[in-house]
Amino acid sequence: MDFQYLPITNYLRRLGEIALWTEVNAGAGENTNAISLDDGSKRAVQMILDAKFGQSKIMLVGNGGSAAIVSHMQNDLCDSVKARAMVFNEPPFLTAVSNDHGYATFFEDAVKLWAEPGDVLIAISSSGKSENILRAVRAARAKDSEVITLSGFDEKNPLRSLGDLNFYVPANEYGIVETAHGILCHYMSDAALAALNVPRPVA
Repeated sequence: MDFQYLPITNYLRRLGEIALWTEVNAGAGENTNAISLDDGSKRAVQMILDAKFGQSKIMLVGNGGSAAIVSHMQNDLCDSVKARAMVFNEPPFLTAVSNDHGYATFFEDAVKLWAEPGDVLIAISSSGKSENILRAVRAARAKDSEVITLSGFDEKNPLRSLGDLNFYVPANEYGIVETAHGILCHYMSDAALAALNVPRPVA
C-alpha cells in the first residue's frame, strides 16, 4: 500500500517555529506578566544555580513522556551541573504510595515530604491540566519553594498561572510540545553548566 508521509523537513521546520514561539510568564495568578523567552530562560537557569549554591534541592515532576523528560533533566543536573536534583518516579515508591493514597496526590505527598524554602520544583504537563502536577505545584508554593512550569495545548491551562516562571508551548500535538519541553530542559542544564565554566568576575 502507498502511504502519504509528512516530510521530516516540514516537521522540523514546524518544531523550530513552535519552540521559538514559546511564551513565558513571570509570577503567579493575577500578578503574572509576560517576559521574553531569553529573559525567562535566563531566570530559570539562575534559579537552578541559586539552588545549587544554596545547597537546596531541585525537584522535578511529570507524567508519561514528561516523566521521561524530567528524569533525563535530573541526570544532567546531577551529573554535569552537580546540583542536588530528584524525581519521584521509582516504580516501587510510586506504586506503593499511589496504591495506598491515590495517584492524584502522589506528587503532592512527595513534595510535602521533601520540599523546603529555597528549593525549586520543575513541573511539566503537556496539557497543563494534570491534577497530580497541579497539586504538587501548590504544595511546593505552600513550602516556599520556587516553581518553574512547562505546559502546552490550551493557552489558558491552569498550570501556566501557578509558577514563578511559566513556559507555554503554543501547540496541540504531544510530540511537538514534549520535544519543545525537552529542548527547554536541555537548554537549562546546558546553560547552567556553561555558566559554571565561565570565570566569575572578582568583586
